[in-house]
Amino acid sequence: MPHVPGRSRRRALSRVLTAATAVALAAVTAGTASAGVPGPGSVSTVRPPAAPALRADGRMSPDAPFFSVLAIDGRGDFSYYMPDGKGGLSPRQRSGGDGSRVRTATQVDHDRDGYADATYYLTTGNEVRYAHEGRSQQVATDWGQYDSFFSPGTLGGSKESDILVRDRAGVLWLYLAKADGSLSGRKKVGPGWGQYTAITGRADLTGDGRTDIVARDGKGTLWLYQGTGDTARPFKARTRIGDGWNQFTTLLGTGDVDLDGHADLLARDGKGALWLYKGTGRASAPFKSRALVGKSGWNQYRLLF
Repeated sequence: MPHVPGRSRRRALSRVLTAATAVALAAVTAGTASAGVPGPGSVSTVRPPAAPALRADGRMSPDAPFFSVLAIDGRGDFSYYMPDGKGGLSPRQRSGGDGSRVRTATQVDHDRDGYADATYYLTTGNEVRYAHEGRSQQVATDWGQYDSFFSPGTLGGSKESDILVRDRAGVLWLYLAKADGSLSGRKKVGPGWGQYTAITGRADLTGDGRTDIVARDGKGTLWLYQGTGDTARPFKARTRIGDGWNQFTTLLGTGDVDLDGHADLLARDGKGALWLYKGTGRASAPFKSRALVGKSGWNQYRLLF
């Protein structure tokens, strides 16, 4: 297996840590001024992922990116978990900051190097802010009409990761992202998405190099929407993955958790356990059987992203 030089590993880890702290810093600066704004020193003692699983240049594939799992608990405290490269997560690391004004958030990989480098988050005041390199800027307002908000990656072949939102009438909309974090005017994907209780996904789930998503309906059936690479029609007709997904309170696509080159899916059940569905890269069966990541404690978080 390839050896990863220590310098490359440090560079790769630094990218992940920067993204992990960006949203915490931005959440503080978006509200009133606060002491103790987190900086680089507030995230430490994190072990890098297993060296053999990383490419020799310290980079990952944008089709199966390496993202940390960020979490906000009921008090508004930030934490994050690093994938350990074996299908598990590192012990919790506290990131500081006040996330009480964060309604929901999503990480992005705008430079397509396989690592998260920025975060979009929707505040309780219904504004969208873009957090990047320790800075936060407003990129949209009046987004209270949307009840679903996440980035699956790039949907039109550009470098930047785009945003999908669903309005309260069940219509799905696409906002294309620009290099500076700003967003284009919305493009209509289509109606009928109100039937789903969860919509998520990160990067390529089927091995064709295009960004895909999954959606769970009210009966607990999970559906795959394969990407087309065309923003005018970003998804093909849905195909059924399986039933029984109503046992989960949260579905989260964070990229490649076990560093096998395929994007995975995380799921939290009603008892607070966290499960990993390893990706296969096959459209006919995009996930393997689930594996336990943590048997309890994940219900303490009101938001995972």
